[in-house]
Amino acid sequence: MVGEQTDTCVDAGTGAPVVILLGPPGAGKGTQARRLEEGHGLVQLSTGDMLRAAVAAGTPAGLAAKSVMEAGGLVSDEIVLAILSDRMAQPDVAAGVILDGFPRTAGQAAALDDMLAAAGQCVGAAISLEVDDEAMIARVAGRFTCGRCGEGYHDQFKQTRQEGVCDKCGGTEFKRRADDNAETARERLKAYHDQTAPLIAHYESMGVLQRVDAMASIEEVAGALGQLVSALSAH
Repeated sequence: MVGEQTDTCVDAGTGAPVVILLGPPGAGKGTQARRLEEGHGLVQLSTGDMLRAAVAAGTPAGLAAKSVMEAGGLVSDEIVLAILSDRMAQPDVAAGVILDGFPRTAGQAAALDDMLAAAGQCVGAAISLEVDDEAMIARVAGRFTCGRCGEGYHDQFKQTRQEGVCDKCGGTEFKRRADDNAETARERLKAYHDQTAPLIAHYESMGVLQRVDAMASIEEVAGALGQLVSALSAH
């Protein structure tokens, strides 16, 4: 883990941290975000979920997003930031937030910084879940799930106790995602690294980048992330 924070900044009113999780598909972002929600009271904010909720609620930003989507267009960064700003003003996020899926580019990161600064906040930590690419490809390519209950398994790391029978529900039908294969995983990793490199540089220059070994066990990764969040909350 590296990255000294020079200017830890949290919400001036609540001391609520703003955490960004960076990591490729399969790195465990979803699992670890749920752990942080349960253990520290942070709320995971997914851009997709927020967009759908804003559209359903009929907020001004939600209505703007709806008209763009109905026209087959891409929702602009400005609309996404407006929806995020509305969401972060709600009382249930007082303990802090984990941003999932945003920002994805250096331009979005800069716009997010401006939005947070206007609200007296800033990113407290951008945590990069570091992976070994070849090991990650093996992890993704071996995944399969029970067709009945959705329990997850892996050819190498988590096989069923009885071959061909789900441990959880006894189902005998299993399925694999079409994109859970080595070739697709390799392409997704390359795209992730290309896309995220500018973000890594951005947050490193701000002094808020932290790196966590995501190839460690789920418990070890959760422990490292918990320490980082606890340190943020203590400021």
